[in-house]
Amino acid sequence: MPEMPIVSLLDRARHLAATGERVSVLWQQPDSLVFLARGREYRSEFHINACDEVMVMVKGEMRLHYRTPEGKEEVAVIPEGAAIHTPAGVPHSPRFPPDAFAMIIERQRRAGEVDRFQWYCRSCDNLLHEERCVVDDYARDPVSQAYKRFFDSLDHRTCKRCGEVMPVS
Repeated sequence: MPEMPIVSLLDRARHLAATGERVSVLWQQPDSLVFLARGREYRSEFHINACDEVMVMVKGEMRLHYRTPEGKEEVAVIPEGAAIHTPAGVPHSPRFPPDAFAMIIERQRRAGEVDRFQWYCRSCDNLLHEERCVVDDYARDPVSQAYKRFFDSLDHRTCKRCGEVMPVS
């Protein structure tokens, strides 16, 4: 019989809060990936995933920014104890504070699938930069890696349309 792990979300949340880590992978299997995420003080990018995601607010409230097919930014508010389904391909940006925790459920990436992270100018909404990466192990925290590459580059943070520079967060 396959292993069926039981995970204490509260214990994992306490660990993330105590260590400052952002992600605790609960399990990664060929058809599923589940992790607990601690909110970030600042989140500005939109993630585009090749698969559907379900986000469950374990503690606190999330403001899920997303972009419509027309490119308009909208916000869905997910209260503590609620869940939201985000279809594959929808640019989304889960924003919640560091003392809040969300459980994310999606499928493991298939060979060659690419995750994309996009930043938009705060002044004119022009696409500033897009990071692309293959996520073979979510425990490596690809969001933090994409953030580092973006914020370490003045060129990435400078709008080619209006010249506005996104500040380092």
